[in-house]
Amino acid sequence: MLKSVIVALLIGGVSFSSFAVDKQVLGQTEMMSVSADGIVFEARMDTGAVNSSLHALDISVAGGSATKMKDNVGKDVTFTTFNEKGEKQVVTAEIVGTSTVSNSQGTETRYAVKLPIKFGDNTRKVKVNLRDRTTMDYKLLIGRNWLKGKYVVDVSEKKFIGPTAGISIVESGLMFDTRIDTGAVENSLHATNLRIKDEDKENMENNVGKDVTFTTMNEKNETVDVTARIHSTSLIRNAQGSEIRYMVTLTIGEPGQEFKVDVNLRDRSKMTYKLLIGRNWLQGHYIVDVDM
Repeated sequence: MLKSVIVALLIGGVSFSSFAVDKQVLGQTEMMSVSADGIVFEARMDTGAVNSSLHALDISVAGGSATKMKDNVGKDVTFTTFNEKGEKQVVTAEIVGTSTVSNSQGTETRYAVKLPIKFGDNTRKVKVNLRDRTTMDYKLLIGRNWLKGKYVVDVSEKKFIGPTAGISIVESGLMFDTRIDTGAVENSLHATNLRIKDEDKENMENNVGKDVTFTTMNEKNETVDVTARIHSTSLIRNAQGSEIRYMVTLTIGEPGQEFKVDVNLRDRSKMTYKLLIGRNWLQGHYIVDVDM
């Protein structure tokens, strides 16, 4: 019985994973509009909200508003909305319902309309609550009713990167045509002519904590000396055997988006790529797409 349950769970897990892969990944915010040719909002993805919500001012019900808001359901409503840049759009839509929301400011009843929310080439017409979002950073909030069935939200906001990329090492002032290698644990940088003051040539571990100056070169044969502190050594095993390399911390990344990360130093003279990016740089920041 237990075996059957485990098998069922495994099968279910595979099914869910496959289903999720078919959905498009969205970040915490995306650029969207509420009509094909309307103003563009920086919309906040909110998986905690059932319905989407749009900033709305000067709300006017066609033919005049009834005393009770719910009695206006079925009528057209016209309102003005603004995006984060202050750009204005006047929208008319049918009232499809009302909702009463309780929060720290009290209780508020809002109109709900159906609007076509456009993202890229995709448009989904969903229920949208209208409210004054003047004091809020995001004027369009996307709830589960728009996301459901087609999208997943990645709050880590990882960026996509291809199998090679132009990567900067701040300390060197050079750009490298870099191989992105998800099979490598660590980053590796071409380094020759290592000079360490008071170097212990018998035991590399005794050089940890000392400064090392080395020569590095990019794919354009641009050469520079870099000095960094040795903070550890790393034992690397490969097809040629095993070797111990010095580890230093350098500031590496796409231009203007560099961050500090550990790098091992080795002679990559015979290799096409002088900088190899491994999982310790990618993890938490990037998703690798080999088709890019």
